[in-house]
Amino acid sequence: MNASLALSALALSLLAGCASFSPDGGFGAVETAAKAHTGKAVLWVRSDEQQASADRRVAELLQRPLSADDAVQLALLNHRGLQAAFHELGVAEADFVQAGLLPNPGFSFGRMTRGDEVEIERGLHFNLGRLIALPLARRVEQRRFEQVQAQAALAVLSLAADTRRAWVDAVAAEAALRYTQQVLDAAEAGAELARRMARVGNFTKLQQAREQAFAAEAALGHARAAQQRLAARERLTRLLGLWGEQTAFTLPERLPDLPAAPDERPDLERVAMAQRLDVQGARLATEQTARALGLTKTTRFVNVLELGLVRNSSNEAPVQRGWEIGFELPLFDWGTARTARAESVYRQALARAAQTAIDARSEVREAYGAYRSAWDIARHHRDETVPLAARVSEENLLRYNGMLIGVFELLADARAQIAAVNAALQAQRDFWRAEADLQMALVGRPSLAALGAGPAPALAAAGGDGH
Repeated sequence: MNASLALSALALSLLAGCASFSPDGGFGAVETAAKAHTGKAVLWVRSDEQQASADRRVAELLQRPLSADDAVQLALLNHRGLQAAFHELGVAEADFVQAGLLPNPGFSFGRMTRGDEVEIERGLHFNLGRLIALPLARRVEQRRFEQVQAQAALAVLSLAADTRRAWVDAVAAEAALRYTQQVLDAAEAGAELARRMARVGNFTKLQQAREQAFAAEAALGHARAAQQRLAARERLTRLLGLWGEQTAFTLPERLPDLPAAPDERPDLERVAMAQRLDVQGARLATEQTARALGLTKTTRFVNVLELGLVRNSSNEAPVQRGWEIGFELPLFDWGTARTARAESVYRQALARAAQTAIDARSEVREAYGAYRSAWDIARHHRDETVPLAARVSEENLLRYNGMLIGVFELLADARAQIAAVNAALQAQRDFWRAEADLQMALVGRPSLAALGAGPAPALAAAGGDGH
């Protein structure tokens, strides 16, 4: 009997399989997703050598003005919050390995006396309930591990999209600050000229007050632009994970030009359903819940089923050998509540997965609509508004040279032209933000920030014409 039980335990251990950690901790799937969707390298820092390698690459990227691609690469290597998300992989894999380990046997030892009689009892116990549920529990933890992998990949893609948007905002804010400085210079020149002309009697107090009011408004607009530039740069700095002297990084002077034509995406929803990690995560969560439901039904009566080997010896009787099985009697708890709870959780997961798919389809359509609209608006500014403002400026300059208009009309026209250029800059910024949102919508939930988040500082400052 003892040999038979030992063989049975050995067979169960072989069926359970070997539980061990993977060489890369499951990070390979995250690297593959990051490379496929961003084209950038991603590193899970787990040693001093890896940290040193990441630091060298970060220092190399900071030696030149950061492009959008460089900023994304830097963030993926240097963001500590992303590293924390990667370490969740280690936690999930440890749970997965733990679920595949055989339960430890229990040993009991007893010594009893009755007068001169001494009885010694020894017992070896195995938790059969855990042994029976071991394959199912391992599959459940495997699904959870896969879900954590998808979440880590989504964290990579979200950080890449957020960094690209923050880079666009920071570069646009730098350019807007330069334009507001031009507006302020023109306004201060006009106010000084008005003061001098009023002093010699060639300007009315009303005209002088208008020029001074515009100069005051331009100064306020410049101050706002400086604050917005600081805020945008700090947002980018946080996403890049920079501190100390690293925060003195440089950015390009202008945003990239608009593409010649917008991307055509006729199969947008199909691509999103195949690629979106939140949809895949919801599907994995549903499968995991289904596995858990099967596990609950299987173990509803055998939660504390135990097998024991017994050997009793006495100084006055032959040695006793045998085995015993212990289990709960389902007199009060038949496992109905646990099964009902698991079924409700499963249906909840189904409903959430369906809603995730519906939201994904809508979000990707909205993101593409915003992308196309932003391209049309930016192209209109580039091809119509800015050239018209430049043509008006050229005509006014000819009239000023011919003494048909005065210097204040010329200054007002210069302010209007600066405002047109600044509006075009903001439209260009909105396009590149919409492009980043569209790319994110194809793999995860985008931010879908509203276009035209507010008037540009230079545009607000140039709202009047000085008259």
